[in-house]
Amino acid sequence: MKRRLLLVSNSTLHGGGYLDHCQQHICDFFGKDVKRVLFVPYALHDRDAYTKTARNKFKTLGYEVDSIHEAADPVAAVGGAEAIFIGGGNTFRLLKSLYDNKVVTEIRRRVMEDGIPYMGSSAGTNVATISINTTNDMPIVYPPSFSAIGLVPFNINPHYLDPDPHSRHMGETREQRITQYHEEPDTQSVLGLREGSMLLVEGNKATLLGSTKARLFSREKPSMEYDPGSDLSFLLTDTH
Repeated sequence: MKRRLLLVSNSTLHGGGYLDHCQQHICDFFGKDVKRVLFVPYALHDRDAYTKTARNKFKTLGYEVDSIHEAADPVAAVGGAEAIFIGGGNTFRLLKSLYDNKVVTEIRRRVMEDGIPYMGSSAGTNVATISINTTNDMPIVYPPSFSAIGLVPFNINPHYLDPDPHSRHMGETREQRITQYHEEPDTQSVLGLREGSMLLVEGNKATLLGSTKARLFSREKPSMEYDPGSDLSFLLTDTH
């Protein structure tokens, strides 16, 4: 298994700028061999502005950015990419655009077979998983399937929020919504990535990185807390 993934919960951490909190992890992940990163801005409506934000940030880290929305042939752009970064926004819009541009299979092939690095943040992390069933986003558009790229065999809930005992909000907590997901049959484990956390996957090894803990929800099992630095490789072979 050649896959190399950096799956980030959030692109902006309170008190910092775009990707500031994970910029060292980005440099460590892409290294010096990667010169150009293919950016996928499909999750936001204004793709030009989004690409400018990503391009400016990555330039400060020593990488040039090509945007897939500027390419005449999106599939060919993925086929020639050195590395891929899919940014955050609306997960439904993102996945629909990935299907519309016929790049889901090609991204999976380039990452799983060719071993090019894949980075996702927020919605870009959601679509790297088995499905988008545990996204926080509203279904503003309808993708042909909720099945995602499938680079890992479980789901992630980015921006995971713990219940606030002092809140007067009467809607479901994030934990309750994930529990509702697990009430359905044939549902996968869900890794709740709090803001500031990220998952590094190298082949069949998965490591929690960042400054915050993650919470793992599994069907018909108690949830578990994991500290940064934890080995979560078992998730790569756990199918439920």
